[in-house]
Amino acid sequence: METRAGDPGAFARFDLSRVPSPAFVVDAAKVRANLSVLRGIADASGACVLAALKAFSMWSLGPTVARYLDGVCASGLYEAKLGREEYGGEVATYCAGYKEADLPEIAALSDHLIFNSPGQIARFRPLLDTLRAKGETFDIGLRINPMHSEGEVSKYDPAAPCSRLGFPITQLLPEHMEGVDGVHMHSLCEQDFPPLERTWRAVQPMLRPFFGQLKWINFGGGHHVTRADYQVDDLIAFLKEVRAATGCELMIEPGEAVALDAGILVGEILDLFSNGMPIAITDISATCHMPDVIEAPYRPAMLAEEERGTATRLGGPSCLAGDVIGDYRLPGGARVGQRFAFLDQAHYSMVKTNTFNGVPLPSIWLWDSESDEIREIRRFGYEDFKSRLS
Repeated sequence: METRAGDPGAFARFDLSRVPSPAFVVDAAKVRANLSVLRGIADASGACVLAALKAFSMWSLGPTVARYLDGVCASGLYEAKLGREEYGGEVATYCAGYKEADLPEIAALSDHLIFNSPGQIARFRPLLDTLRAKGETFDIGLRINPMHSEGEVSKYDPAAPCSRLGFPITQLLPEHMEGVDGVHMHSLCEQDFPPLERTWRAVQPMLRPFFGQLKWINFGGGHHVTRADYQVDDLIAFLKEVRAATGCELMIEPGEAVALDAGILVGEILDLFSNGMPIAITDISATCHMPDVIEAPYRPAMLAEEERGTATRLGGPSCLAGDVIGDYRLPGGARVGQRFAFLDQAHYSMVKTNTFNGVPLPSIWLWDSESDEIREIRRFGYEDFKSRLS
């Protein structure tokens, strides 16, 4: 899988020795720039733009996000609580499978409560009616599977064959839509505008009978709208067209786009030896700090990597044989004690970190490239590791 980001931006001039290693460094100015693009789309199209917390939930920037966007989308109880506590605006919650015990609190936190199947809505209907009778106000949504695949990698394609995500739109009947206020669809991953347009053209005929009933349509995430080559004008025109044709409020839920190219992960070489090629052990672990490197898999871009020279294989300190980040030509050649950084690590990497093998978590720093102000947001220690265990 090839990442379509990796622009160093202001990080090209950042001194990596300003932070300990390992450390995530997020550029607040770049986040604001991304949010400004998203606000412009919302204003021009009339659509509602929600930040996907599953991709970037650095809640110390919650007030910043709130100044630009209409709210957040959550994937369950904990993200819904975080969204309501630390961000402003609406909270739209979707979960592939809700637990009945969690629903009262989730409903109290959410403006839009989105279910994965009509069966789950039907099972929980008595509880939902009771909650509304007690004064809770929330819309009910249904996630549909458009049965139209645009994904490049099967594991990241919600519309892949036999997908568990969303109710197949080809099976949708009028009785499934009783009491449903809106529909949610999400089948994109790091994609530009044409896949969204093709998806809509595929599902529009099957949704048309419900246009008079629906209050809103949520196009989910995967929109790489803050990437330099994204067709922003086409997206705006499309959203305006769909609003006029359906009479529905529209939503999009960008996640990566909020923090695209806004963060780096700083690391250090701990040891260096040869085994068929130069091997470097670093304090960054692919499995602990950048799991998408293994799960996608993909090769993250390195800050100031050289085009020529000897490549060094970078791996983490864990015992996992596959804890390998990739082969890189480090600036000036690899050496013990050398600092380096991987680009575009603010989204997904931070939310997926873990402490397998007792590997320490990176600290988190907020830098503003406009003012050059930098501050530590969080440092993790032994107690953070121990408290997850029993």
